[in-house]
Amino acid sequence: MARQQRPRLTLDIAAIPTYAIGDIHGRYDLLVKAEEAILRDGARLPGRKLIVTLGDYIDRGPQSAQVIDHLMEPPPDGFDRICLAGNHEIAMLDYIDGWASYDDWMRMGSAQSLKSYGLDPEHLPLIFPSGVQLDAFIRHSLPHTHVDFMRAMPIMLDTPNVLFVHAGIDPTLPLAAQTDEDLVLIRHRFLESRVPLPKLVVHGHTPNDAPDIRPRRLNLDTRAYRSGKLTVARFWQGQVHLFST
Repeated sequence: MARQQRPRLTLDIAAIPTYAIGDIHGRYDLLVKAEEAILRDGARLPGRKLIVTLGDYIDRGPQSAQVIDHLMEPPPDGFDRICLAGNHEIAMLDYIDGWASYDDWMRMGSAQSLKSYGLDPEHLPLIFPSGVQLDAFIRHSLPHTHVDFMRAMPIMLDTPNVLFVHAGIDPTLPLAAQTDEDLVLIRHRFLESRVPLPKLVVHGHTPNDAPDIRPRRLNLDTRAYRSGKLTVARFWQGQVHLFST
């Protein structure tokens, strides 16, 4: 199956309290706590609210399948939710579609994802010594609903003043010319560039001990799978409020 460019969404959030959640990586427990905190915070704000998750829902942490199950459910009452794609979701799809090998996928921390789906990554290669058989069994065993959900994920949410994306952007290119690969994988050319960014870019992908706050860049990846800290940013009336689990 050929890779197709993912949807890119545009939305004016000026009148919408918006919450962005950093990389979850299989920490369903922290996602639930983050949403509980969002509900408490949002109870005092008017109208419908929006939750934007920044990708990397799977791998490394113990509950990837549960995270996807949760994100596929309706959002909390009074909220809408947009789930952006991360490079780990795309890596799983690359394996399913034959673009990546089993070993390539396992290097992403995907053994934990397999375990969350009730599959044993240590014993499966012993049961299926043929790589073709192993791949066929895993691809058949992963829930098609989860796979379809990941395939449909948009890769960017563009708003008048804030851009939400998994990894970042190529600062030398206009937004319309960004590649999917850069949007989910870019690091140094984005993080170290001195080219002014067109607006505030809210992203994850590059783990830090604390949110990385810059004038035109906000990184919310705080290693949730290892630190136990999942970070949320609320955007409302031109201000940003950060909180963590």
